[in-house]
Amino acid sequence: MASEKREQVAKKSSPISSIAERYATALFELAEDDKALNALENDVGRFATLHDQSDDLQAFIRSPIYTAEEQVRGIEAVLNQAQIGGTVGNFFKVVARNRRLFATPQIIAAFRELIAKRRGNVTAEVTSAEPLSEAHLAALKDALKASLGKDVTLDTRVDPSLIGGLIVKVGSRMIDSSLKTKLSSLKLAMKEVG
Repeated sequence: MASEKREQVAKKSSPISSIAERYATALFELAEDDKALNALENDVGRFATLHDQSDDLQAFIRSPIYTAEEQVRGIEAVLNQAQIGGTVGNFFKVVARNRRLFATPQIIAAFRELIAKRRGNVTAEVTSAEPLSEAHLAALKDALKASLGKDVTLDTRVDPSLIGGLIVKVGSRMIDSSLKTKLSSLKLAMKEVG
């Protein structure tokens, strides 16, 4: 439990998280009202989906070998293909121009956290082995709402290495029901017995 708190403090004070929080706050403040905020959230969500589903885009964003101009051209091509323009399109071009694309996943998470906070919601990070159906997402939202007593916004990710099951993280609480973790625990238990 203490190591989990230390990890959270380290994450909160890391240079990447402070960069992400500054950029997310800037994007959040560009919305003049709730209607504009909903539009920003929609476009950021579409970009996050592209990011999560494309290994090439993830590699491009993480790679330090591209110049700022190359990053701007690359991200501009992605945004144009996805028809994401306006404030969000310009925002990600500025992120690329400033050579901060590597912080994109953290910026998206921080932005979603700001929106959830404004709405009085809680954000839950959900990692699954395969994409969850709408029915599963709705059931998970309902279960978390019943447990936490607040509306829940889900930030979903897919990690095939989990084999099956879910990892749900709400704040500092983490529920890991993945097969990968269960198999690792079983392997460790078998080593102790043998």
